[in-house]
Amino acid sequence: MSRFVRASKYRHVFGQTAKKEHGYDNVKVSGSAWDTNLVSASGRYISVNWNASGGGAFAILPLPSPFAAVPNFPHKLPDVIPLARSHTAPVLDTDWSPHNDSIVASGGEDGKVMIWKVESSAFEDWGQDHWVPEDFDPVARIDASPRKIGQVLFHPTASNILASASSEHTVKLWDLADTDRPRSVLTGHNDTIQCLAFNPTGTLMATTCRDKKLRLFDPRTGGEAVRITEAHGGIKGARVVWMGDLDKVVTTGFSKMSDRQVSIWETGGLGNVKTMTIDQSAGVIMPFWSDNGILFLAGKGDGNIRYYEYESDSLFALAEHKSPDPQRGICFLPRRALSVSDCEIARAYKVSGSSVEPIAFIVPRKADSFQSDIYPAAASSEPSLSASEFFAGMTAALKLVSLENGAVFNGAQPAFTPSAPAPAPTPTHAPAPTAFSAPPTVTKAVTMPTPMPQTPVVLRSESTPAPRPASPISESPVILTPPTQVDDEGKTTVLEAEVDRLNGELRAAREKIRNMELQVESLKANARKAAQALMEA
Repeated sequence: MSRFVRASKYRHVFGQTAKKEHGYDNVKVSGSAWDTNLVSASGRYISVNWNASGGGAFAILPLPSPFAAVPNFPHKLPDVIPLARSHTAPVLDTDWSPHNDSIVASGGEDGKVMIWKVESSAFEDWGQDHWVPEDFDPVARIDASPRKIGQVLFHPTASNILASASSEHTVKLWDLADTDRPRSVLTGHNDTIQCLAFNPTGTLMATTCRDKKLRLFDPRTGGEAVRITEAHGGIKGARVVWMGDLDKVVTTGFSKMSDRQVSIWETGGLGNVKTMTIDQSAGVIMPFWSDNGILFLAGKGDGNIRYYEYESDSLFALAEHKSPDPQRGICFLPRRALSVSDCEIARAYKVSGSSVEPIAFIVPRKADSFQSDIYPAAASSEPSLSASEFFAGMTAALKLVSLENGAVFNGAQPAFTPSAPAPAPTPTHAPAPTAFSAPPTVTKAVTMPTPMPQTPVVLRSESTPAPRPASPISESPVILTPPTQVDDEGKTTVLEAEVDRLNGELRAAREKIRNMELQVESLKANARKAAQALMEA
């Protein structure tokens, strides 16, 4: 056994369950057998699928904290509370807008998607003697499908775009400003869609399906998947989540022998990077990714939450939060709403029995100052694009916010990508070797002083030639690093600004190349399809 321990600032992260009075009790959770997380959270509220008679409903409640009780709000909920009730059949999924903490979408067995806006006044005088519960009303209704809607998901960078997955085995993208028809329809699934996930810029969508396949789509182009591969061998619930801007996805599922598995896939050709067997339990594993490089795994029916640190294509076990109460569902809080003063790096909301309890994951440190090494910038609530700009072909990085001072960092300039014809699926036996490059990241705005002589910038790897859109990109990424020792402070500032500018331009160019590669892939697939049709004729 090695005497050396892998260095990690997250090695001692622990989960702290809130006191009972800091959560919610008397929660009447939905009894639907549909595989869903049951709970979703924004920076201000949580939504819980509710067990209601006479149709479908979900509850909207103020966000509980693991460190204090919700002010002027009962811990034990009254037997009758205001609900979002307009669905005529059980609500299966909810999702909060990443750009407005008061906007939530819901999908139900009635085939409807509804949009709700929460007013803070809705929670005044809850539980008081004169209080009369008033149900929430939707601000928009969408006839999304003649069959049930199993998942809803907001776009990460463009405002007012929502994806819905139905039992028609399609995913539809909606512009909430015009819901008469979907702006895009993703097809090709042969069975029930189990999970959807956007990449950080929203230019790609990954799905898992009961037909045991992992698919990658261009959500703007629509049509069939541009990448398809066999995922987990079992048909039980499979989930997928993007690993931030690493151009990799994580899936959880079951093997043919019913072992619970977690797999990492690179998104270029959907090649498998690593597959781990977790255990032989029966509950579906719900994965959640944190930009700290930590993957949380929570199994339905389990009392524990495992977490792993990703490094060099491997997952290193950190610890395990254990509880005697099994979870029925779970969600994680957006990172911009964490309590940095308590060194909280992640927060989960666990649905267990008739309660919802917050769980804070904390790095144990005694320092009172902001710990910048454990708090990378988080996704901001400001959208990068409008819906019309996104569907017109523009791409922009996430806007990030500093958790230290709330400053918002702008990403690279939006790039225009012309629309391409609907793609056909890529054969699984011959996946394209193209490797997607990382999406553009945020560049710091630095005031440029008067130019002065500069020390040459050091490159970690050789510069790559300008790639052609039709050629696979296989060279290692170029990382520009400012010199570590410069005598003059002015020189250092100039060099840092120049390095940031060049890095931003490089990442924006790689994003354009990736989109062009997708278009080339689509054109090739359509050409093969046309040739086959001619031969059959």
